[in-house]
Amino acid sequence: MVWQLTHDGTMTHILILNGPNLNLLGTRQPEVYGTTTLADIETTCVDKARILGIEVAFRQSNHEGVLIDWIQDAKGKFDGIILNAGGYTHTSIAIMDAISSVDIPTLELHLSDIHAREDFRQTSYIGKVAFDAIMGHGAAGYPMAIDRMVAKLKN
Repeated sequence: MVWQLTHDGTMTHILILNGPNLNLLGTRQPEVYGTTTLADIETTCVDKARILGIEVAFRQSNHEGVLIDWIQDAKGKFDGIILNAGGYTHTSIAIMDAISSVDIPTLELHLSDIHAREDFRQTSYIGKVAFDAIMGHGAAGYPMAIDRMVAKLKN
């Protein structure tokens, strides 16, 4: 995988990864996830990054291995990772291990509050290795996550 961004030390680079079914935002369970599309969220993130003078790369995959590859490939190229792992949050020890292996600050992000949902969503393997989590704010959580990551990287 060849990244368009390379870390040159002059600008903050944040990787925003989105897991399974997030490509269906806007039509998938709007009562839970809202009507904002993933493309709308990406535009919001790019606009937020421009205001802050940083760069973001925005990716989505329904495949666990692809997400793991992107996490591993981020080392030396990105300063932080914002991860909405979707359903993999509750099942993927492999993604948790990938995050632990790259030593890049990672923030867990969810549109809904996973702790207020079904019992099986109560476990977050991502939360065990992320420095923080933002959840329950819908699409507005993405710019919040960018702000939180930038604050973390400044400290």
